[in-house]
Amino acid sequence: MNKITLKIDGMMCGMCEAHVCDAIRKAVPAAKKVSASRSKKEASFLSETEIDATALKAAIDATGYTCLGVESAAYEKKGLFGWK
Repeated sequence: MNKITLKIDGMMCGMCEAHVCDAIRKAVPAAKKVSASRSKKEASFLSETEIDATALKAAIDATGYTCLGVESAAYEKKGLFGWK
């Protein structure tokens, strides 16, 4: 499983975060735990499959926000209280 993090510029409110999350869900139907933070200027989600970064960036840019970068890192689920 991979955790994909996107750096996004232009989010100003909670509705902006919702629009970005909707765009991610539409571009990557297999996305899980989609979240966005205007204060951190990023969005993240989990995916079991490889994603097309250029298509994802284009989907975000089409909503009126600017995707500055896409990072992917291995994700390991933690157990109860942070134990592995």
